[in-house]
Amino acid sequence: MSVGIIMLVHTAFDRAEQVARHWAAAGCPIVFHVDKNVPAKTYNAFVTSMADLPDIRFVKRHRCEWGTWGLVAATQTAGETMLEEFADVRHVYLASGACLPLRPVQELIDYLADRQTTDFIESATTADVPWTIGGLDQERFTLRFPFSWRRQRYLFDKYVQFQRAVGYKRHIPNGVVPHMGSQWWCLTRQTLSAILEDPERKAYDRYFRRVWIPDESYFQTLARLYSRKIESRSLTLSKFDYQGKPHIFYDDHLQLLRRSDCFVARKIWPFANRLYEAFLTDQDSAMKRTEPNPGKIDRIFSKAVERRTRGRPGLYMQSRFPAPGREGGMTCAQYSVFEGFSDLFENFEPWLAKVTGARVHGHLFAKERVEYSDGQIVMNGALSDSAKLRDYNKRAFLTNLIWNTRGERQCFQFGPRDMIEKIDWDIAKDPNAQISVITGAWAIPLFKSNKNFSDIRKEAALLQQIESEHLKVLRSEWAKARIRIWTLAEFIEAPMEPLQTVIDEIGKQYQRGLAEVPKMADLTGFGQFLQNLKNQGMHPYLMGDFPVAHGRHEPQPGKRKPYLVQ
Repeated sequence: MSVGIIMLVHTAFDRAEQVARHWAAAGCPIVFHVDKNVPAKTYNAFVTSMADLPDIRFVKRHRCEWGTWGLVAATQTAGETMLEEFADVRHVYLASGACLPLRPVQELIDYLADRQTTDFIESATTADVPWTIGGLDQERFTLRFPFSWRRQRYLFDKYVQFQRAVGYKRHIPNGVVPHMGSQWWCLTRQTLSAILEDPERKAYDRYFRRVWIPDESYFQTLARLYSRKIESRSLTLSKFDYQGKPHIFYDDHLQLLRRSDCFVARKIWPFANRLYEAFLTDQDSAMKRTEPNPGKIDRIFSKAVERRTRGRPGLYMQSRFPAPGREGGMTCAQYSVFEGFSDLFENFEPWLAKVTGARVHGHLFAKERVEYSDGQIVMNGALSDSAKLRDYNKRAFLTNLIWNTRGERQCFQFGPRDMIEKIDWDIAKDPNAQISVITGAWAIPLFKSNKNFSDIRKEAALLQQIESEHLKVLRSEWAKARIRIWTLAEFIEAPMEPLQTVIDEIGKQYQRGLAEVPKMADLTGFGQFLQNLKNQGMHPYLMGDFPVAHGRHEPQPGKRKPYLVQ
């Protein structure tokens, strides 16, 4: 007794012939169905090329199109011929011209001989599987689908909408519970003959003719009526992407296919010469005898699907520019944003670079230019310091900067004087961002400036309004960054703890605390400055509580040296 092979062929006839001869060499009879869309000249040439093999049959041709009844009709016709012409066939294996045996055929014959009453067909109800694509699971069995999804998409969609609107539902034949699964099965002679010779077959065919993608449900459903024992799995390795399209195997998938331990794989690229040579000519070392286990490589396929749909965090490219909300993340690595620190501390950027080893920039979003570290005018990835180029797409600018400098921590200054619109939301929602804010610190440069006080008051009012709106963004429920906020008065009361905290978060931890600290700006008279703003009608509330008299935040009389953080 042997295993019969049904081959559905529509292209790559040289490869189909090569594989067919491999099956035939092991004693397997083969029944071919060639798509009616194939030109007669090509079909006749293929028949002639196979004429020297005795156990080969060609059946009536049907027009086959994805998702239509033609594929089921072709399989039925081939199955009837197989059962009629080859009486010693025990199992019938459905394959395509793009299938490739991965293990010696004799191993498959022996494997099935030990399981003479077992049908291998993936068969599950729609409620039990998550892989239906296109939003049609149970509806594919209760609506009618007379139009081609590929050639008549408009009519297909409109007819589905119409049936839903009028509440139309088809009657499912009595005793039938719709099941779904892979098209590529291996059925026993008893089960296949019971399906094809069933007295109710005309009713079943009439019903499934208008089911969507019937080749994935016809045999999968009817096998449940007659099978003595079903293994709900396919012996053919067939993987699909997130759109329901089959993965194609190329030469560089050789070791991957070996690891699967499956008997047959689909779909093989016709020009994968290395695969055909390895599996069709090197039978002794093709694979070891073991239970087929495609799950061994499922992790790789899952990772491929994730890479295809989500990409790599922080990487955008022409071939896969994701829709908003579908990207894996705005940036690829962690970075730090400091607001108000460079206003409060003198030479804060070089100090931070020294103690952390990170690359510390000035104000990347300053209005005049991009303030790269060390006064650079071009950064990694040919990023210019041009404000005009940066402002064309601020989000993409930051994403590119982090991607092109990955492996090196990036830190930059930010504040209400910067081009803050829109980009603050992107930073706040980025889980990779570490944001440290000293609110009201923007007033220190105004305090030290030589401007007219009326101009100072106007600018202070504007900056406070901008920062107030910015703080709403940072405190929003949508913010995912690690955010720490201090008022200026709160920070200078005990500056060591906040400084140590932000340095530790960057990754530089000191067992005994910071050995070197930045120099704080001289705030003598700052409290009176804020009071003067109040007197002019501008209320500076973001700085915290600053008394007018000398206090803990100002140097005491008699102390001549500036306040140092120690």
